Amino acid sequence: MNNFTYSIPTTIHFGTDQLSHLSELKNSGSKVLLVYGGGSIKRSGLYDDVMKVLTENGMQVTELSGVEPNPRIESVRRGVELCHANGIEMVLAVGGGSSIDCAKVVAAGACYDGDAWDLVLDRSKIQRALPVYAVLTLSATGSEMDEFAVISDLQKNEKWGTGSQHIKPVMSVLNPEYTFTVSPRQTSAGTADIMSHTLENYFTPVKGAYLQARMCEAVLKTLVHYGPIALREPDNYEARANLMWAGSLAINGLLSDGADVSWCVHPMEHELSAFYDITHGEGLAILTPCWMEFALNAETAWRFGEYGRNVFGLTGEDDMEVGRRAIECTRAFFKEMKLPATLGEVGIDETHFEVMAEKAAKGSVGSFVPLSKDDIVSIYKAAL
Repeated sequence: MNNFTYSIPTTIHFGTDQLSHLSELKNSGSKVLLVYGGGSIKRSGLYDDVMKVLTENGMQVTELSGVEPNPRIESVRRGVELCHANGIEMVLAVGGGSSIDCAKVVAAGACYDGDAWDLVLDRSKIQRALPVYAVLTLSATGSEMDEFAVISDLQKNEKWGTGSQHIKPVMSVLNPEYTFTVSPRQTSAGTADIMSHTLENYFTPVKGAYLQARMCEAVLKTLVHYGPIALREPDNYEARANLMWAGSLAINGLLSDGADVSWCVHPMEHELSAFYDITHGEGLAILTPCWMEFALNAETAWRFGEYGRNVFGLTGEDDMEVGRRAIECTRAFFKEMKLPATLGEVGIDETHFEVMAEKAAKGSVGSFVPLSKDDIVSIYKAAL
């Protein structure tokens, strides 16, 4: 196991009737930028509930609405301008990972003299940030409890991740009831995103990280069990609660610290989203089994064997054979979740494979199995 320093300063208020904790924003001042996406939080009544708590606690609210599912740098820039114009002291995101990611980079951009895109391209430039708070409405990215954010510049066909300890949320409210109205499609895509985060951590060459692997398997089993239940029963609190907490634990460092590895499926999918603006979780569900087939070999079969036995309950002593069946179980799970299985289903062809693969190869250096540009092109083609 590798050396590591573990710190999660985010306070989590999990469960029902937790919105009153937004009163804690007073610890950061009185002027807040409220960041959210479309109209779903208004239709559900959550917007009114949030505003009630904020106004009752003397908060002055400025709004940044319309944040995109793949948040754009243009929205970040608008948010930074609002912060400067209104003397904003903190940023509150209400929504899923897209709103929270946008809020994080806005918070950092408000404390930076240059263009916010600089902070996406070079995370070392994030030296300060306004305090970030969140109310989560979608189980997916884990952004409510981590240091990462992903922002797109679709004019350049670029989608990059950035991160800093400075943009970890101070506090997040996680009420599983807020996810009852999430559409089946977004429920499935969110579950695939959580699964991919966990698998990226699980497939590591670091030896001796036994505990991290077992925790990964626990999260994966939780997703396999509760994902289909949430699809069948959208208001099943137990299912929604387990998915929501799994999303936070998958990427807050608990599963990865001490067993660090560069991710590879995410960089490949980010290129799909950058060129085609597809749903992130759907892209991950398409690519993951294809990457697994590429990565399974004599040297990696041990981990695939563990995956099959400990997550899907497969039996057999031959790691290669169990690994192949585990990949098919993964495909079957995504099918059960009604996720697309091919790039063709989401309107993607070979047009940009070469340039996408070149960028993805740079972003996945040090992954579980080394990937060249040509390797990634072959994975894209296998996903057609």
